[in-house]
Amino acid sequence: MKKNKILIAILLASVFFLLSFKNEKEVTFESLLHEIVDRDVLARYPDPFYVTKQFSSYDRTSVKPGEQAWFANWDLSQFLRVDTINGRREFVMMDAEGPGAIVRFWMTFTGKGAGKGTLRIYFDHEVEPSVAGPAFDVISGGQLTGEPLSKSVSPLKEHQGRGHNLYLPLPYSKHVKVTYESEHVIGFGKRGGEMVYYNINYRSYEHGTRVETFSQELLKKSSETLHKINETLKNRNKKPFEIAKASTVQIEGIIDPGSKIEYKITGTKALKEIALQLEANNLPQAHRSLVMEMEFDGNRTIWCPVGDFFTTGYQIREVDTWYTHVTKDGLMRSYWVMPFKKNAILRLYNYSDEPVRIKNGSIRTTPWKWDKQSMHFGATWINYPNQYTGGRKSYYGEGGQYDFNYTHLKGQGVVVGDVLTLFNTGFGWWGEGDEKIYIDGEDFPSHFGTGTEDYYGYAWCAEEIFNEPFIAQPDGSGANEPGYVVNIRTRSLDAMPFTSEIKFDMEMWHWQSTWIDFAPATFFYLKPGGKILVQPDRLGVREEVLLKREERVSAYIKNNAIEGENLMLIERKSGSLNLDHSTSLSWSNNRVLRWQDA
Repeated sequence: MKKNKILIAILLASVFFLLSFKNEKEVTFESLLHEIVDRDVLARYPDPFYVTKQFSSYDRTSVKPGEQAWFANWDLSQFLRVDTINGRREFVMMDAEGPGAIVRFWMTFTGKGAGKGTLRIYFDHEVEPSVAGPAFDVISGGQLTGEPLSKSVSPLKEHQGRGHNLYLPLPYSKHVKVTYESEHVIGFGKRGGEMVYYNINYRSYEHGTRVETFSQELLKKSSETLHKINETLKNRNKKPFEIAKASTVQIEGIIDPGSKIEYKITGTKALKEIALQLEANNLPQAHRSLVMEMEFDGNRTIWCPVGDFFTTGYQIREVDTWYTHVTKDGLMRSYWVMPFKKNAILRLYNYSDEPVRIKNGSIRTTPWKWDKQSMHFGATWINYPNQYTGGRKSYYGEGGQYDFNYTHLKGQGVVVGDVLTLFNTGFGWWGEGDEKIYIDGEDFPSHFGTGTEDYYGYAWCAEEIFNEPFIAQPDGSGANEPGYVVNIRTRSLDAMPFTSEIKFDMEMWHWQSTWIDFAPATFFYLKPGGKILVQPDRLGVREEVLLKREERVSAYIKNNAIEGENLMLIERKSGSLNLDHSTSLSWSNNRVLRWQDA
């Protein structure tokens, strides 16, 4: 009898041990690499669960909404502390407990010795770092991996003026610390010497998740997989997109003003590709005023102008990301995976004053195994037309800045990307503002950035175009003067899950006192039962799209004098003509029209 009791106790202990081992989830370096290019993964709520957070060099005086310093702009060389290691002065950029993984690393530099300092990454409290080298080499110079996972943008801009990006996952089991050593950094948040800007996105996994810690040996062992991932990302749209077992529904017809067309697909499936090409007398207006609405299993989760949905905005620009592709002739494709349990309905509404013809269109679907982790795809869009950008600005937050909302969601889901379409009417940089992302009721945003262009992966007000798998600027002509801008950031490993709520804001921080049209679309997945707090903007899609500055801003006469700062340049015979920002004026909207050497 005693032997039987001992045997039963041993068996029960074994069962509990095996069950606990089975419930312990494992994340490996290779599993993260494969996840980068697996579009299906994002359509299921993460298991094991993780929270995405961010370390950055944002201005530490930004503490509380409503205070002037909330818009302070000394977003440079702001570190956690300084560690002295073997006589070295190492500025700590990140210090986090595991299990986790760094999933996106962005940096840029200016000043003496810019980017030539040593970047070190210490895993699991190691004495000697597994990653060490000049920052440019580590982040974008190929020390760890090749392009496009390691890349600086835009390649059309001089190297010093680029944003440097690393999308190679760097997992850790217990702990990670990132430092930067440079003799030229003179202090925290101080201009002069070498000035360092950084954003580090990382996953923090739920307790009990086993994570394989990064090492150089692991990197070498996975070299073949890593090469394949880079090649897959490089060749993302270089050949026709192949979908196994796909069924195709053609989209066609003429949609009159105030009318719609509708397509319904039944079964347990997933949309894998949507394609559209439009014809209209006013094509830019058609891309803004033709709205895509989609319902999945009775839940409307997509309401977005088609141009913004396909990330080209209201003007056709060539786009080539992992999730969207737009050709020069206007054929637009989306590769977001959109599962549904019973049915999906796609509607196209024409809110413009002219008919729109679908020249080319299709929906491709495949079977899908619906489970409790499956989610519906969604997209919100908000229009902020003719927004005044405030008065004279300072780095301390003066000037009337404010926050635009990108999206606001409740329930369980994951935010997976966004596109910003804008028209700048001023002769100055529009995007000094930081992202502020609040997850699950945070009082202070766990994502507080260093500038809109940094969020989108580039740097220094650059107007040069680039198209990378997860970041793109198909048009930057309005970066520093009147014109059109499209900025794209789509997410893979740096997706942002939430358990109850997410609120995403972006500062409007324009150096000039002017007017701007600003329209963000945000992409996400949401479990059934979730709520979208952004309402359809039916007035916004009817707004006339802006193509030229003079359609919005005209010269005017004040006190019998022409306001030269609002004139349009028609022709210049000689010399240089610039519209400069001035902090010493209280008139002309703090601007000076300089005509020099003429």
